[in-house]
Amino acid sequence: MAIAPSPVAALNRAVAVAETDGPARALSLVDQLDLTEYRVFHAVRAELLRRLGRKVEAVMAYDEAIRLTENAVEREFLNRQREAVA
Repeated sequence: MAIAPSPVAALNRAVAVAETDGPARALSLVDQLDLTEYRVFHAVRAELLRRLGRKVEAVMAYDEAIRLTENAVEREFLNRQREAVA
């Protein structure tokens, strides 16, 4: 962030925060970002929500990540993650 601050760098930082400070703290950081058209944003949110036990919201976030991806392999992975939550 110090070298090249950007919303994507902040998202990457939030992933690291999830591992050190937990998913709740990371989700609060993620939800401040304006990356609604970035599939990885929604995939990260989905994982954090899943870890917090917020299944309905996690499924909705996975649905948005799936909608935004054009990569078939990535879409398949996200679908499996989504099915594991539902």
